[in-house]
Amino acid sequence: MSNFTELDSYLFGQATHYDIFKKMGAHPMTVDGVDGIVFDVWAPHAQAVAVIGEFNDWNEASHMMERVAPYEMGIYETFIPEAKEGDLYKFLIYTGSGDRLYKADPFANMAELRPETASRIAFTDGFNWTDGTWMKKRAAVDNYWEQPMSIYEVHPGSWKRHPGREDDGFYSYKEFAKALADYVVEMGYTHVELMGISEYPFDGSWGYQVTGYYAPTSRYGSPKDFMYLVNYLHKKGIGVILDWVPAHFPKDAHGLANFDGEALFEYADPKKGEHPDWGTKIFDYGKNEVKNFLIGSAINWVETYHIDGLRVDAVASMLYLDYGKEDGQWVANKYGGNENLEAIEFFKHINTLITGRYKGVVMIAEESTAWPKVTGSVEDDGLNFSYKWNMGWMHDFLDYMKLDPYFRKDNHNKMTFAMSYNEFEKYILVLSHDEVVHLKCSMINKMPGLEGDKFKNLKAGYAFMMGHPGKKLLFMGQDFAQYQEWSEKRELDWYLLENPNNKAINEWMKELLHLYRKYPAMYEQDINWNGFEWINANDSYRSIFSFVRKGFSEKKNLLFVVNFTPMAYDDYRVGVPENKKYKLILNSEDVRFGGTESKRPVNYTAEQRECDGKAYSIAYPLPAYGVAVFTY
Repeated sequence: MSNFTELDSYLFGQATHYDIFKKMGAHPMTVDGVDGIVFDVWAPHAQAVAVIGEFNDWNEASHMMERVAPYEMGIYETFIPEAKEGDLYKFLIYTGSGDRLYKADPFANMAELRPETASRIAFTDGFNWTDGTWMKKRAAVDNYWEQPMSIYEVHPGSWKRHPGREDDGFYSYKEFAKALADYVVEMGYTHVELMGISEYPFDGSWGYQVTGYYAPTSRYGSPKDFMYLVNYLHKKGIGVILDWVPAHFPKDAHGLANFDGEALFEYADPKKGEHPDWGTKIFDYGKNEVKNFLIGSAINWVETYHIDGLRVDAVASMLYLDYGKEDGQWVANKYGGNENLEAIEFFKHINTLITGRYKGVVMIAEESTAWPKVTGSVEDDGLNFSYKWNMGWMHDFLDYMKLDPYFRKDNHNKMTFAMSYNEFEKYILVLSHDEVVHLKCSMINKMPGLEGDKFKNLKAGYAFMMGHPGKKLLFMGQDFAQYQEWSEKRELDWYLLENPNNKAINEWMKELLHLYRKYPAMYEQDINWNGFEWINANDSYRSIFSFVRKGFSEKKNLLFVVNFTPMAYDDYRVGVPENKKYKLILNSEDVRFGGTESKRPVNYTAEQRECDGKAYSIAYPLPAYGVAVFTY
C-alpha cells in the first residue's frame, strides 16, 4: 500500500492538500510489522529517482524509488527499514537528458549544517507544548488590529554570540530563548520577528534565499529546539513572527532550481522564472503543486511550530511581472498588463486560508508600492493580508530625520503625509534591518548634528513613530543607538549600554514601549481618524508637531508634542481638545533619558485661551528637540 494515495495526488493537484508536509519528505512508517522510513518526492520530469544516505552508505543503486499512481503526477516513493531519525540523505534524480542531480529534500524537516547540503531525517511530533494559555488567548481575539503590536526584529545569529568558539559562537535556540525573552519582556515589545529561520545555505543572504521551506535552520539546533524557543517565548507572553520568502529561491545545485532536470518549481520561461537583479528563480504560481508546496510551508510553520504570523518578503516582486526588469525581459499577462494574475490568486488563497483556519494568526506584507487593497478583503477584491509594512512612511520619515533642522521647515509635509492615506490599509510602521545596511548608516548616524544632537534627534524621532497610528517594528540594536551598521558576521555592540547616551536611548525606548502597551489610545484605533487628531500639523516654521491619540474610552487620551529643532521655548503654548487637567507622563528632558531635569510640574490645567484653533490651551517649557506626552 502506498503512503501517497490517489486522494493525496488529487488534492496536491488542486493545491488543497493542506497536510502535504505529513506525506512528502521522510516520515516514520511501519510496513508488515517492520519499522522504517518512507520517502516521497515530487519529480515528474525524472526518468528515475533513488534515495541515498547514511543508511545505505550513499550507495546509488541500493534504494531506487517507485513512481506511484497516478503516474502522471510524478510522485516517487520508497520504504527503507534501515533508515532512522538523524540519518543524512539526498534524492538522486536521473534526468531525461542523462544527468544525475543530487538534491536535498524540498520537504525535509531538517538540513545538514552548512556548508554541507544533505537533508536530515528529523521527527516533529512528540514535543511537549506548554503554551496552551497563549494559544487560547490568541484565538480569542476578534479584532487583532485593535490590539497592541510592537515588534522587535531579530537576526538570531548576530543578536549575541559566544566569543572565541569554532562554531561561530551562535546561541542555540534554547540559549537564545531565555536571553531574548528576558530582554524583550524588560523592554516591553509584544512580538519578535525572526529573520533567517527557514533553512538557507549562505549566511550573507540573511535567510532570504531559502532552500528548506519546511526546516528551521540547523545553525542553532534541531526542529524541537526551535519548538522550545517558540514555546518559551509564548509562555513569557511574546508573539513570534517569521520572515517567509515565497517570492524567489536560489540556484544552488542541491536546491529547488531545475529540480528534476527541468523547470519544476520555477516558471519555465526565463522571462517569468528569473530575477535578473537577484540571480534567483521565481516560483511558478500558476502550477497547483507549487502553490501547494508554499501553502504547506506556511501551514507547517503555524501548525507544527505554533508561529503567530508570517511576514511575507518582497510581495511587490510577486505582484508585478516587470519587477526589476527592463523592456524585453518580461512577459505581459493575458490582458496585456504587468500584474501577475497567478500570484494575486495565490495571495487570496493563502491569506484567506491561514487567517481563516488559524484564528489570531496574521499575514504581513512587505509591499513597497501603491498596490490597492493589500489588506482589503477578498470579497472587495483585496489580497486579504492582515497588515502591510508602511514603506512610504518609512522613506518620508527617514528623509526628514536626516535633514539639518534648518531645512526641515521646507519638508514638513513628509511627516504629515502618511495620515492622508492611513485609512487605506492596516499598517505597520517599520524601521527594519534594510534601513541600517549597505552604507545607509545606523539610525543614530542618520541623525544630523554633533553627538548630543544626534541622540536628541533620535529620541524625538522614536517618540513621533510610537505616537503615530500604525503598529510598530524596530530592528535590533537601534533601540540603544548602535553606531555601526548591522552585519550578520558579528554580534550587536552591547557594550554601548555602558555609555550614558546609549543607555539613555535604551531607557527612552523602554519607556515608550511600556507607555504604548499601557495606554489603549496608542493602538486601539490605528486604522481610522477616530483615533487621531492633529492639534497643529502646519507649524512648519518651528518644525513642531502636536497631535492627540484616542482610544475607545474617553479616558486616558494622549497629547503628543514633538519639537524637531534645537530651539527651546520657555513658554510654549499648545491647543488642547478639552477644558481638563493634562498630566505630563513623558518628558524627554528627564535625567533618566539623558536630560537635565530631575523634576517638573506634572499637572497642567487648561486655560480658556485660544491656540491652534482650540478654545483652550496649556503652556509649559518645551526644550530643544523636546518631547512631551500628556494624558487627559
